[in-house]
Amino acid sequence: MTGAVFTFVLLLGNVLRDVLPLLLNQQATLGMIAMAFCLLIPWIWVFALPMGMLTATLLVFGRFSADQELTASRASGVSLVSLITPILLLSLVLCGVSAAVNLEIAPRCRVAFTDLRNDMKTSMVNLKLPEKQFLDFPGFTIWIDKNHKDTLETVLIFQGETNTQATIQAPSGTIERDETNQVILVHLHDATVVFESTGRPMFSSNIVVPLNYGNLQKASTNVSITDMTFTELQEKLRETERRLGSPLNVKPRSSEDPNKKKIASKKRPADPAEPIRVEIQKRVAFSVAPFSFALLGIPLGIRAHRRETNIGIAITLVLVGIYYSVIFTMLSFSARAELMPHLLIWLPNFVFQAAGAVLLWRANRGL
Repeated sequence: MTGAVFTFVLLLGNVLRDVLPLLLNQQATLGMIAMAFCLLIPWIWVFALPMGMLTATLLVFGRFSADQELTASRASGVSLVSLITPILLLSLVLCGVSAAVNLEIAPRCRVAFTDLRNDMKTSMVNLKLPEKQFLDFPGFTIWIDKNHKDTLETVLIFQGETNTQATIQAPSGTIERDETNQVILVHLHDATVVFESTGRPMFSSNIVVPLNYGNLQKASTNVSITDMTFTELQEKLRETERRLGSPLNVKPRSSEDPNKKKIASKKRPADPAEPIRVEIQKRVAFSVAPFSFALLGIPLGIRAHRRETNIGIAITLVLVGIYYSVIFTMLSFSARAELMPHLLIWLPNFVFQAAGAVLLWRANRGL
């Protein structure tokens, strides 16, 4: 039940961020929205399964301890180890499910969701550019006040991918479509162009802005390492290491100043294979998270000794925040091979398991 609750909450957040704007822009049908829901669920399970396991153990054993059932079990000769063994076995089963999701299912669904989202952007954009909505294209963001049969009124266009390079404003314009090249040509009349570098306005009676909606689909073909399956990551790692070990990458000796060599040797070159190693270890570490959370959640629930659900949820959020903040901190060091982030990414699991083992030992002895 707790896993379903976290799945719903996280799914709602992703839908509001990625899917709802497309629905409001009339770029998606209800069938596409339903498909997007289904494709997002496996990706959500990467986080929802460990969080659900932790919350369940905290709530169950908190109530178990608060109702003095643990004391009654001990008086009956049943040890704490015997009581928690089925829970730990269940957490190992969830580790197997989490591994299947993290390593194969979620990446494939994520790629399919990206393709579907791009299809949403391109299916309706070929019919009509929406009014009073910002619409992103490669290199441009366009806003239209009114669009009546491809006759535009009050058009605002920002040029640039991350930083705005120029702002184009026009009182009117028209649209011409090139379906062969998948380009929408926006003809702007009496336009004003302001370049960010100079800040000076320039006027033009006619400007043509090409909006390439075909590139939206082409971008999905270049899958990043975060969307690759475990098998694809291993293959990419082998290929990268093979290229790094190629004789073509070995630099010949040169007669340089030895002092300069000592200074340069202090800076280790970036290892292109390290981010891939980090991603592989992250997937496996996430798969072990249900066991780590269960091992720590059981003694914490006993020590919390509370019946209230909100206490268990609060502890869950704190522990989850600590766990994933350390993980994502290690991910930020993925280019620093000298720090070995692919090993440090296991630190939260080791700490949680060690702390859980110590607390369980103390709880079993009644300390």
